Amino acid sequence: MGLSPRLAGPAEAKALSDIHAAAFDHPWGAAEFEDLLAQSEVFALIVEGGFILMRAAAGESEVMTLAVAPSHRRRGAGRALLEAAMAQAEARAVDAVFLEVAADNDPAIALYRSAGFEQVGRRKGYYAHPNGAKDALVLRRDLLSPHG
Repeated sequence: MGLSPRLAGPAEAKALSDIHAAAFDHPWGAAEFEDLLAQSEVFALIVEGGFILMRAAAGESEVMTLAVAPSHRRRGAGRALLEAAMAQAEARAVDAVFLEVAADNDPAIALYRSAGFEQVGRRKGYYAHPNGAKDALVLRRDLLSPHG
């Protein structure tokens, strides 16, 4: 299956919400996605069964969320979305991309590290969880060289 991420707009907020609900325990609603996508510094890329939501401002970008429905995992959607998002960020003159990931989410951490992200911090108790709050790792990837 070919994966070609494309930009998603506010009209696709429900689809993003549905994917997020399949991927996470605490999903965001369609209204939240609609509000976010109405902001000029926010963009989303979508493929079948997955999406990435980014914010880019002042030379930095943040991966707000990357979601792939369980039925679509291990097929390259996450990697395709991440690579396309890095290209979009570079096109917006972003120097560095940041994200938080649950410290126990080994598949996501492996994906991010293979894509050039490095740990630059840790947020204690960042994610609420029924069995106690989970730490988040703060990861960073530099995009544009300072000289070019």
